[in-house]
Amino acid sequence: SIVNYRRSNNQGHDDRGRKKERWLIIICKTCSSVLHCGCMVIFIFIMLPIVLSVQDKKADNVASYAGSSFTLTDVNNSPITDESFQGPATALFFGFTHCPDICPMTLTKLKIVSEQLKKDKNKLKIFFISIDPERDTPELVKDYLESFGEQFAGITGDPEKIFKLSRSWGILKEKIFTEDGEYIINHSSPIILLKDGKYFATINQHDDIKKSLKKIKKLL
Repeated sequence: SIVNYRRSNNQGHDDRGRKKERWLIIICKTCSSVLHCGCMVIFIFIMLPIVLSVQDKKADNVASYAGSSFTLTDVNNSPITDESFQGPATALFFGFTHCPDICPMTLTKLKIVSEQLKKDKNKLKIFFISIDPERDTPELVKDYLESFGEQFAGITGDPEKIFKLSRSWGILKEKIFTEDGEYIINHSSPIILLKDGKYFATINQHDDIKKSLKKIKKLL
């Protein structure tokens, strides 16, 4: 009877153990379902709006670089229009000849990139568009660009037309006057890449030569 008691007692322990295991399995499955639901709730109410917001910003960004039709003047005093932006690979940069730092740095970057592309038998059309047409005459722009090479086409002209063109490509600017009556211009300074006259991508100040080349080669 002692043996039977021990067997019965052991069997009771086994039954209780199996019940605990079943409950643990049920609890784990329940927790897993709760966690899964929780993750879905977090995604729907927190992450999804962020993802959609990023997508909206990308769409707005592309829309801000829509461009517009224009007729202005190149450095040879010849008319130039938006048709000049057509082609497999075009770069636009809005700047001014009195710019102390960003403009010459950006044009130097474009010069290096252009020379590298030539080695690979690729060609990039580059346009420098003055946002300071009151001071930047065609002759002045021509002299300024010659120090960076022959690959740059300069554009200047009527201030109102320049303003409309720059805004159509998302460029903002602000004149800051000094005590002596002179001024400098704070302005947006992306390199805008076009494919067949349409916005493709931008190169910013922080993109090095390697990254800039990588972006441009996606055009080609």
